[in-house]
Amino acid sequence: MPWTIEGAARDLRAGEITCEQLTAEMVDAADRLDPELGTYLARFDDEALLAARQADAELASGRDRGPLHGIPLGIKDIIATDEGPTTAQSLVQPQEWGAQGDGPLMARLRDAGAVVMGKTTTMEYAVGRPDFTKPFPIPRNPWNPDRWTGGSSSGTANGIASGQFLGGLGTDTGGSVRLPAAYCGISGHKPTFGLVPKSGCIPLGLSYDHIGPMARTAWDCAAMLTVMAGADPSDRTTVRRERVDYVSGLSGDLAATSIGVIRNQAIADATSESMMEVFDGAVADMATGGAKIESFEVPLYEAMAEGTFMALQAEAFAWHRSTLGTKWPEYGRPTRLTIAQGAMISAGDLVQIERVRQVARHRVLKAMDDAGVSVLVSPTTGYAATPFSGADPKAVSMAAIHTPAWNSTGFPAMSVPMGFDEDELPCGLQIIGRPFADAEVLRVGHAYQQLTNWHEGVAPIHA
Repeated sequence: MPWTIEGAARDLRAGEITCEQLTAEMVDAADRLDPELGTYLARFDDEALLAARQADAELASGRDRGPLHGIPLGIKDIIATDEGPTTAQSLVQPQEWGAQGDGPLMARLRDAGAVVMGKTTTMEYAVGRPDFTKPFPIPRNPWNPDRWTGGSSSGTANGIASGQFLGGLGTDTGGSVRLPAAYCGISGHKPTFGLVPKSGCIPLGLSYDHIGPMARTAWDCAAMLTVMAGADPSDRTTVRRERVDYVSGLSGDLAATSIGVIRNQAIADATSESMMEVFDGAVADMATGGAKIESFEVPLYEAMAEGTFMALQAEAFAWHRSTLGTKWPEYGRPTRLTIAQGAMISAGDLVQIERVRQVARHRVLKAMDDAGVSVLVSPTTGYAATPFSGADPKAVSMAAIHTPAWNSTGFPAMSVPMGFDEDELPCGLQIIGRPFADAEVLRVGHAYQQLTNWHEGVAPIHA
């Protein structure tokens, strides 16, 4: 099995490898793979090796900061770091914005001993599609470089899947952690809205944005979320909660867990037969593991999904309005056309979308209560990784992304690998929980990974 945060943390403490050796391996992997995969926008090799040596010195002196101590991470390049820069993969982004350095989330990761390897590729401003006309790397899928990684946390996903670092940060406004996690065969967790501070992150849709951990396994995501979670006064959307050790809540057991299997026709219509077969197999595995399976219909599912796309466009337009007017040609075409559509969404539309969000939250929770289920599951996407050209129109439609409804509610949701389609491309299982029940989502993801070995798959392009 390739490196995981859990395995590396164990080996570091057993003296089988040092933090510096581990980081040097990641630097070497990037030297070989980054040119082909388009993982990085900026690498911090020297700073990372220095941080690794400091991590080794601390461990040798008896100071152990926890599971992330000495662990190499990739950071999506819409999140500011002390090393800089923060480009949002755009010719528009002011260079001085990144001068603010670490926000509270990055400070927490460094306090936990994490080693920052560099800034990873994204879609421009975390929206749109790959743009071959701009002078930025195109993130490619390590399972097949002619396929997309999914977006917009693209480089973080392919860097983990190819072994260039062990975990990283993505952002998720409509699925941008879970979609690339599914396409690249890794795990990615969108926390409950308000659990993780977003200060120091360029916004896309402020009321839909989440920052989440991405790694090979649910255990690794739990270790990262334990460090990341917690309110901060710099982000008014964060909610004060008791601290949770998400790793301690993991178990390998699904006994007595009641799982609602989402059967909305809108999802079935936008999912390939191959993906649905893989999903049905995953549900069967969970049942074999002791889970109680219930069929579940998500109330207002289509309204939530459509509302997310509309509202994030409007919120993005509000952020970019002045620069769209003065720097229109400098934006990539997919980005500017997506954001500009926000100008056509009225205040009345937004008020109605907010009404739907509030009603839907209550109805979904009531339906879960009535069904007696603790989590819901669906395919993360209707199709596996799509080609850069010549894709099935159904596969690249918004309907084939089964993630945005859960940005509308703000509920926690994660994607874990659940198998492969007929083209031997990874498929993702989406697990959704109640607000602030992130521990339960991670527990179910981890338990599923104890029943299966899909998360152990090694991409053809791997260190």
